[in-house]
Amino acid sequence: TKLRGAAQGIPPLIAELVVGDLADRVRLAVPARALVEVPAAISSADVNDELRDLLDASTGCNVGFELLDGARNLTREEYERVPLYVAASVLWFDILVQNLDRSPANPNIMVRRGTYWLIDHGAALPFQHDWSAVREDSAQRPYDIAGHVFGWAAPVLSSAHETLGWRLTRDGIHDAIAVVPDEFLNVFGGETARRRAMYAAYLWKRLQWM
Repeated sequence: TKLRGAAQGIPPLIAELVVGDLADRVRLAVPARALVEVPAAISSADVNDELRDLLDASTGCNVGFELLDGARNLTREEYERVPLYVAASVLWFDILVQNLDRSPANPNIMVRRGTYWLIDHGAALPFQHDWSAVREDSAQRPYDIAGHVFGWAAPVLSSAHETLGWRLTRDGIHDAIAVVPDEFLNVFGGETARRRAMYAAYLWKRLQWM
């Protein structure tokens, strides 16, 4: 479970829900998500006060993930042995959602039964951390391909776009935003319906730019 009381607060939870849904739509493997209610004064066996404080700050709705039983982390030795179409698909997807947390030092990929599972998307959708800075051309912001664990797959990005891009429609993007609870969006203030439309518009424009 990713907790709302952590340092970055609610936005990473929003990113996990939206990015996870979009990944499902383009058929990339991500753990299933669920909303998890943390009750007040939930018990903890941890002897440190740090977890206790985190749980107390996370009362209410949080985001849980399916346990990938038997999965292991992708090792550095395996990076360049990942099939080209898989690497290009992951790179394409991370460019779309502006995920900056898939580096060689921290790939956030697990392997189970031959499937590559993408995890930890809390750093994606960085634009949501400062809506006042979002402009008409913000969705065209360049991406640091060289810093990506699969940057070597860049020459076939156009093929990845042809394979994956058509799977995301404007309605599908709206539906991905719809999985976010209103209480998460309330952190930004204003009408939640307008905020959903802003997320959808940004992602749609980025998809068109790609």
